[in-house]
Amino acid sequence: MTTQPNQPNMTNDDLLDSLVITKVKARTRAPGSWVDGTIGGDRFQALVFPEPASDPAFEIEGSNISKFWLADDEGRVVADFDRGWNLTPATEIAKRLTDLLAAGLAETLYG
Repeated sequence: MTTQPNQPNMTNDDLLDSLVITKVKARTRAPGSWVDGTIGGDRFQALVFPEPASDPAFEIEGSNISKFWLADDEGRVVADFDRGWNLTPATEIAKRLTDLLAAGLAETLYG
């Protein structure tokens, strides 16, 4: 069994330092990339674009992310976005992790 970080006590910088992108798969028929990774010990997958969506409602606000899910260390989905929220972040740490990824994942991928 692996020990998960004590997320609520981690600073945002610590959480960002824990970010590991495990896979990036560019889409072949349209811009954007599927990104898999972990942050703070939780797993995520996101469809990230180099440019904002033509309709801002189709992405997490200001993020260039149109599809996103986050699962906690026990495998429970704690956030799910597919051109709109299916499940808003269910815990305070899920909200923090979602906000951190929304703020910088596109820039991390596309500069």
